[in-house]
Amino acid sequence: MPYRPANATDRLILPLDVPTVDEARQLVKQTQGLVGTYKIGMQLQFAGGLQFAEEMAKEGHSIFLDVKLLDIDNTITSAVKNVAKMGMKFMTVHAYPKNMRAAVKALEEVGNKDLCLLGVTVLTSMDEQDLKDAGYVGPTAALVEQRALDAAAAGVGGIVCSPMESEAMRAKVGDKLCIVTPGVRPKGADAGDQRRVMTPYDAIKAGSDYLVIGRPISRAENPRAAAEAVVAEIESAL
Repeated sequence: MPYRPANATDRLILPLDVPTVDEARQLVKQTQGLVGTYKIGMQLQFAGGLQFAEEMAKEGHSIFLDVKLLDIDNTITSAVKNVAKMGMKFMTVHAYPKNMRAAVKALEEVGNKDLCLLGVTVLTSMDEQDLKDAGYVGPTAALVEQRALDAAAAGVGGIVCSPMESEAMRAKVGDKLCIVTPGVRPKGADAGDQRRVMTPYDAIKAGSDYLVIGRPISRAENPRAAAEAVVAEIESAL
């Protein structure tokens, strides 16, 4: 499998969803050694997060740049070529076939075999009604499946989907893709704006390779202890 996680710690992705780079640095300091990859999303990207991502990568951290790119082919290819220079481990693009093919083409042209492109299938904050409102017909699982198959055909390294779909997607794509799942919450944690959620233990058992777990750790009174508990739960599922 591409980008196979090495151990329980490697499977934990912590979003640095905080307002400033200084706060992000503090969260990294509190959790270092217990997190496999730090994810930098839109909130921090617009507050100096892109430069911070490069700095972190140069320091040896595994970084996930969550940009969710979607645009015309030429723009996607050019953008991915620039990201390929930044030393990231993961980056996201929306899982439309042309979009993913343009991103894969960019990596092939620059010879980057280290950056794992992740096709975002259906956001975990969306449910059946949300998809219907957006003009999609049919169950969520069917759309996720189609986009997972498109991702495998396009040659990206993995997909992002809800843990609720992990087992079915693993059956469909086998070891061709790594499966990254947001919407993971330890038992008793607030689901927040996530609609399709599962515990870390259950997500790993369902076939997820990497778990994106943010607020239960970053907003905990003791983020390090919260991360330790999550890693222990992941370990118990392996």
